[in-house]
Amino acid sequence: MQTILKFVVTLALVIGFVPRFLPTVSAQDITITIEKGDEKTSSSTKKSPFSGKRPSVDVAILLDTSNSMDGLIDQAKSQLWNIVQDFAKAKKKGKTPLLRVSVFEYGNSGLPASEGYIRQVVQLTDDLDKVSEALFALRTNGGDEYCGAVIQEAIKRLDWSKEPNAYKAIFIAGNEPFTQGSVDYRKACKKAIGAGVVVNTIHCGDYQQGVDGKWKEGAELAEGEYLNIDQDEKVVHIKCPQDKIIIKLNRELNQTYLWYGSKDRRMSYAENQAVQDSNASGLGGLSVRAATKSSSVYRNVGRDLVDTYEEDKDAVLKIKADELPEALQKLAPAERLKHVESMAQRRAEIKAELAAVSKERQAYLDAERSKIANESDAVTLGDAISAAVKQQLKASGFQFEK
Repeated sequence: MQTILKFVVTLALVIGFVPRFLPTVSAQDITITIEKGDEKTSSSTKKSPFSGKRPSVDVAILLDTSNSMDGLIDQAKSQLWNIVQDFAKAKKKGKTPLLRVSVFEYGNSGLPASEGYIRQVVQLTDDLDKVSEALFALRTNGGDEYCGAVIQEAIKRLDWSKEPNAYKAIFIAGNEPFTQGSVDYRKACKKAIGAGVVVNTIHCGDYQQGVDGKWKEGAELAEGEYLNIDQDEKVVHIKCPQDKIIIKLNRELNQTYLWYGSKDRRMSYAENQAVQDSNASGLGGLSVRAATKSSSVYRNVGRDLVDTYEEDKDAVLKIKADELPEALQKLAPAERLKHVESMAQRRAEIKAELAAVSKERQAYLDAERSKIANESDAVTLGDAISAAVKQQLKASGFQFEK
């Protein structure tokens, strides 16, 4: 064994790899296996700094939508914006990540058996309103839950970031054994980490039952976290004195959006933003959603003129007149730009107010939660994802705002 150790360390020094059994290995490092005789060991290499304007973060959420998972889906709906907030607070070299989210459902007998009872609900997208819309449309129905198959499909179908140091992760939640189906979960998990995608497994139920059902092994194979939750635990939303101000500012923020595209698309974007506000409000989470909308993680480049202008000032002048908001269609190019700049300034002011009030709200919330911290030790989907995300992003070089 000493001979093998010397061989691997020497190789590390020569080609720059850091073996897995040496300290400070990131969850997002690329792993390669070196074989010598009957022994195996692993080594990892650090990825180079991101070369784009913003670091890439791709997250696929794989949800079991069989009959017993109504509670899980409710938690996903209720805690989406809490989860997104974790990414909004993360920065790498001062840059907030470009977040894309995908959703798959599996284990639903209403889906085709020929496709393994799997459906890609949303491709990786930065349109977070679309993700919210998809979650609220999910319905449970009894079926067979094939974890290996849905992980394999997520790796195969999604256009995962090619950014050298992108954070790419799967979060799969369910309650049946991880071993079901014709696709070997071990091969699927190894293929995932081979593509640089960490697999985090969330077992809905008893910790040891999840271990016995191979959920823990699946996470370990793909360098992820194994977590267990109570999918039937109700998410508690605490009312805060800042909520009324935040809701008012959110309405004002919505008025700064200048949706563009065909008339139907413009209407669809505006309506969906309002519907997802309503959906969040119905579950007591509008303040968290509004706080997220005040961050750069909530972006609508290619849909909204202000966000598009912030990224590419010339793009606004290239849009056809009939695809602009009606109020801008008859304006000259210079007047059009002036209007967009004015709206951008107004949005920045509202976002600054929202961020300040949201910070006050968070401080109040933290104080209130500390009073009831010992009343329940149940972990929900949002808690589990948040814990894993913070740990893995830090390992990938991100820092979190306080």
